[in-house]
Amino acid sequence: MITGHVFIATSLDGFIARESGDIDWLLKHDQAGEDHGYDDFIRDIDVIVMGRCSYESVRSMGEWFYNRPVLVLSAQLAQQAVPSELSEKVRFSDKSPEGAMAMLQSEGARRAYVDGGRIIQSFLALDLISDMVITRVPILLGSGRPLFGGGQRDVELSHKSTRSFPSGLVQSHYEVMK
Repeated sequence: MITGHVFIATSLDGFIARESGDIDWLLKHDQAGEDHGYDDFIRDIDVIVMGRCSYESVRSMGEWFYNRPVLVLSAQLAQQAVPSELSEKVRFSDKSPEGAMAMLQSEGARRAYVDGGRIIQSFLALDLISDMVITRVPILLGSGRPLFGGGQRDVELSHKSTRSFPSGLVQSHYEVMK
C-alpha cells in the first residue's frame, strides 16, 4: 500500500508562502550546513506529488533540484506538454488524489512525498497522509498561503518528536491517526 508523507516549512503563524507565492523569508532562514533532515527523509521516497503552485515556485528557482520523479496534479497543466528539459523528471495529471495514489501504487511506488498547501489539505481530508514533518520558521508573516485551514473535520495527530536548530527553526514530526 502506498503512503503519503509531508515534509514542509511554515512561518510561525502557519503560512507556507506569501500571498504572491514568494518564499524569500524561508530561503533567508536556510543556514548553510544545517541539516534539517531532508536528505534522510527523501532517501525513502519513491515519488513526489505536488500541485501547480508548488511546481511553479520550484520552476522559478532555476535548476530543477528534485532527484525523484514528480507528479504535478493540476487540471490546468494536464492540458499542456511538460517542458522538454523536464520530460524525464515531471509529468502532469488531472487525476484526483485517490486516482493519483492508485496509479503510483500500480507503478510500484510505496512512499510519496506530498508537497504544497492545497494538495496536502486535500490528501489529509482523504486520509492519504501517514505522517508530517513540519518545520516552523521564526517569522510572523501576518498573511499568506496557509498550510492548513478550511478542513471539514478534525485530523488527529500523534506527536513523535521535536527538535530545534541553531538558526531558530523548530521541527516536529507527527503521525496522522486514522
